[in-house]
Amino acid sequence: MPLSRREFLKIMGGTTAALAFPSVMLQGCKRALERAAERTSVIWLQAQSCSGCSVSLLNTVNPDIATVVTQHISLNFHQTVMGATGHVAIKVIDEAVKKRRTGYVLIVEGSIPTKHENYCTLGIIDGHHVGIRKWVLDLANGAAAILAVGSCAAFGGIPAAQIRATGDNPTGAKAVTDIVSDTRKIINIPGCPPHPDWMVGTIMHLLLKGMPELDEFRRPKMYFNKTVHEQCEHLAAYRRGVFAQKWGEPGCLYKLGCLGMDTNCDIPRRKWLGINTCTGSGSGCIGCTEKPFPDYGNRGIYKHLTASLEEIQRIENPEIREAVLTLRKGGIING
Repeated sequence: MPLSRREFLKIMGGTTAALAFPSVMLQGCKRALERAAERTSVIWLQAQSCSGCSVSLLNTVNPDIATVVTQHISLNFHQTVMGATGHVAIKVIDEAVKKRRTGYVLIVEGSIPTKHENYCTLGIIDGHHVGIRKWVLDLANGAAAILAVGSCAAFGGIPAAQIRATGDNPTGAKAVTDIVSDTRKIINIPGCPPHPDWMVGTIMHLLLKGMPELDEFRRPKMYFNKTVHEQCEHLAAYRRGVFAQKWGEPGCLYKLGCLGMDTNCDIPRRKWLGINTCTGSGSGCIGCTEKPFPDYGNRGIYKHLTASLEEIQRIENPEIREAVLTLRKGGIING
């Protein structure tokens, strides 16, 4: 069973007396608990995911994850990194629901199965496995904000990919916005995985300034307002018409299936670990921050973008329409 603040202080007081620790140590423990109580509580749930988003979060550099957790937030629940296990861990979120606590930030990693609760469960209460969908729906009620981190939580991602032979998905995997009715407090932070700065930066923005400005897909504009193409290391080569014909050649990677033109994020400028980027390493962009990822609409990965004349004519912005027409005529975009 978890200790209450009163029980913890009582034990610490006894320990101090028994071991003859100076009283300043107990006072330090009291202050630490008081500061922790003032920090915003965060509950992080993992649904149908690979934990890649959590791994990315742990790689955050400035501020480092230890600073974030100990000084800015109170990470109350994270089933991968928390020390508690079993009923001790589950009690944290169960009490948050039963006592109708509010004001915390709910973070969801992974898509939500809808065909059966047993496809993804978290804990056992009263002898029954609890599905992750129930936790998300129950905890969403008291959350001040909901962060759907990673493309699986934001858009469905790989777990929601369709079987090509049937067009079906085995678990009925859905994005958080598909199951939570009040989408106004949802922020999508897609990516496979998302950059750690996007997650930490969004949390810090919520704490210091409130809800960030979002785009049409509920992504923070401060990270997703420009395409990869606009910021790409190979943009100059693209403008000169220099295209790589096979992997490893210099030039723009578009003809090899780079999806940077159709993908919004600031990775070319922000870089991974401050060192390199997807396009900079020569792999091209796979469009992991976009709703179609990985394969909806047969866009796929490492495949040319396609656009029919009829689709192009429906583009409202005349400048974009003419640019796409030019690309299609030049054979860069397939018809």
